[in-house]
Amino acid sequence: MEYILFALFLGTCFGAGATGGLFPPGAWYVSLNKPSWTPPNWVFPVMWTTIYVLISFAAARVAVMEGSHFAMAFWAAQIAFNTLWTPMFFGLRRLKGALVVMAFLWLSVLGCFITHWQIDFWAGMAMVPYLAWVSVAAMLNYSVANLNPDVEALDLSKL
Repeated sequence: MEYILFALFLGTCFGAGATGGLFPPGAWYVSLNKPSWTPPNWVFPVMWTTIYVLISFAAARVAVMEGSHFAMAFWAAQIAFNTLWTPMFFGLRRLKGALVVMAFLWLSVLGCFITHWQIDFWAGMAMVPYLAWVSVAAMLNYSVANLNPDVEALDLSKL
């Protein structure tokens, strides 16, 4: 594994994760109806930090291997959708729009898992927690959108 590549991918992940600081959940999210199985707040940063380390490891392993172009394309797609979801859900408060982004995120993570697995067993295994967590996040996004049908998107013209 290339340590410089690992650092580059990890920096990219934490750049994506920085959207959480730009668009924090805040009182608006606290006031939403959420399913009883919603993980406690402390779980989210623990899971995302772990996932970011694992997927950076996976990308650094695969990026230098022959035939990695599809794997790296899926990796780029998943980090783009990962970056977009937080501003859509917490920033714009578009719960159903965030679900669309989440669908593309889930598909790109699945593509990442498959293509990384085909190239390197350990890179594929490193994607498993991400696929599981994004599945939970998708179900949570769906549940929150259904439990809060009257939530209005943020009106940007009033800012």
